[in-house]
Amino acid sequence: MNTITPEEVGLSSTRLQRLGTVAQGYVDQGKLAGLITLVARHGKVAHLECYGMMDVEANKPMQPDTIFRIYSMTKPITCVAFMLLFEEGHVRQDDPVSKFIPEFEDLKVFVGTTGTGIELTDLEREMTIWHLLTHTAGLAYGVNAEDTPVEDMYRAVGMWDPTYQFQLSLQDLIQTLAKLPLAHQPGSDWRYSLAHDVIAYLVSVISDMPFDTFLEEKVFRPLGMEDTGFLVPAEKLDRFAALYSAPEKDGFSLLDAPATSPFLRPEKPPAGGGGLVSTVFDYLRFAQMLLNGGELGGVRLLSRETIQM
Repeated sequence: MNTITPEEVGLSSTRLQRLGTVAQGYVDQGKLAGLITLVARHGKVAHLECYGMMDVEANKPMQPDTIFRIYSMTKPITCVAFMLLFEEGHVRQDDPVSKFIPEFEDLKVFVGTTGTGIELTDLEREMTIWHLLTHTAGLAYGVNAEDTPVEDMYRAVGMWDPTYQFQLSLQDLIQTLAKLPLAHQPGSDWRYSLAHDVIAYLVSVISDMPFDTFLEEKVFRPLGMEDTGFLVPAEKLDRFAALYSAPEKDGFSLLDAPATSPFLRPEKPPAGGGGLVSTVFDYLRFAQMLLNGGELGGVRLLSRETIQM
């Protein structure tokens, strides 16, 4: 994308410098090892700055082409993949999930706890793909264990264990979820969850294509997202950032070193709710496509009506 001065797109260079003050402050205070700030307007980059280190242990400064783990920023990409199939007429948003995943037809729903254990009930309505897309399906994540016993059940089977997640295929995930109760009736509440991982499985089933292959052929390649995927190739290892914890009492700590990261292993399965790596420029291209109403650089991925939906 073109890089211009902020004033060319109606922004203020002086005001944008405040971003640098704040960002550098995070580094100076030991809150972050490093970061990148980027601002684009009208399809042009008006601000790009790198701060701190991409790998403190290796003494490597942050670079514009640094490859990051993007975690839940994977989710919008998964939803775009599904909407490609929707536009092609292969699936509807109000289709019951059990149409493609029969195991989801007889799910049970958590009601409460009794003296003898957990009380469950039957589905009042079938879970639809719309429920998955909007996190209203009743699935959980295993994050807020104190919130409901269902979250505890997710944690008990390892759903919040990174090691477990890096080994779990989408098909195995579906089989595990089918044995767990829903936290609420589909459509009755909102709960951040593994729903988009189920969407990824649906994309692979409906398209008869591995999810990572579908993304590469239908999303990344058309948009020119050359550094986005579920693995970091050996030739790009020198651009892969180290992963650090959130700030703790004694500062951040190393969680995942590039040279030994699971992201280097070819056997690491794809996922829909997290698991991608990308660069700031690649994700900018994806975001700009959304902002443009489904098109980027003459390539139309989705219709404007679908993006509005």
